Amino acid sequence: MSAGWPTEEGVFALGDLQVQRGGVVRQAKLAYQTHGTLNAARDNVIVYPCSYTAQHDDLAWLVGPDGVLDPTRWFVVVPDMFAGGLSSSAADDPQFPAVVTAWDNVQAQHRLLTERFGVERVAAAYGFSMGAIQAYHWAALFPDLVERAIVVCGSARTAVHNRVFLSGLLRILEAAPEHLGGGRFSAEPVAAVKAFAHVYAAWGLSQEFYRAGLYRSALGHPDLGSFIEQDWEGSFGKRRAANLYAQAVTWQEADISANDRYGGDLAAALGAITARVLLLPGETDLYFRVEDNAAELAHLRTGELRPIPSIWGHRAGNPRDIPADLAFLRAAVREWLDA
Repeated sequence: MSAGWPTEEGVFALGDLQVQRGGVVRQAKLAYQTHGTLNAARDNVIVYPCSYTAQHDDLAWLVGPDGVLDPTRWFVVVPDMFAGGLSSSAADDPQFPAVVTAWDNVQAQHRLLTERFGVERVAAAYGFSMGAIQAYHWAALFPDLVERAIVVCGSARTAVHNRVFLSGLLRILEAAPEHLGGGRFSAEPVAAVKAFAHVYAAWGLSQEFYRAGLYRSALGHPDLGSFIEQDWEGSFGKRRAANLYAQAVTWQEADISANDRYGGDLAAALGAITARVLLLPGETDLYFRVEDNAAELAHLRTGELRPIPSIWGHRAGNPRDIPADLAFLRAAVREWLDA
């Protein structure tokens, strides 16, 4: 029990897991956290996958009776992504496959919901960033199961410009003297991860954010260097490089149509979604552009595009410390869940 509602943490054993692009995750495990109570009909489920490097505790702030997702109404399941450090991860397994896709993650999550909890209906798939990518996959891969998809700063297919950014991050890690090849390291590449963090800091927030000096006025840092060191070097320094690498590959390869069901036809994959899809891009997000979601919207059966009016870039979709953006997100999500 936490803060007045039931919570549970667990690890779901998947056995040896054959992955989409070849290879096996040996004795695969999927860590998860739940908030709330599964109702008798087992139809009040919201699946809330993790974003890049995030673990379930990092996402818990958004859940609460007055939060974005209300655990007194919904049974919120937060599955940890592969290579996140809690579920099976590249840093812990020398034989971890070279590519583990969003498809692989969502297939494993589907097993968790159906085999562990007996779920036959998902009220909503909700996600931010890489979590939004997985929410989109839920809607496309299981159209008869998912009623709503809420895509916050995400996309159905990683855009070319986004892939270029990710390619840069991967090349930084590969340039480290500790890199052994294939995203494996002889020791943690501290200098490379520091460089990785500095590049990420430029992309994670908008030009307008930096121009306005919000790292000082809103976040309380005395200067730019302190902000990047504490917020970005500090957060990425807590994660192991092999996992940073593996999840960046997952992000780079994300595509709801890259499977036997859709054969790479993105329009067909979007058109097959029967869920009501709410697209919530950030107006100044540099990864997941409003224009990308607008192009997707044209193929969706039922969807709505509501850009978040914010200069906080990508972080507008994860607005723990941004009151205006949080109010916008909460209102939009709760309205979608009520409809």
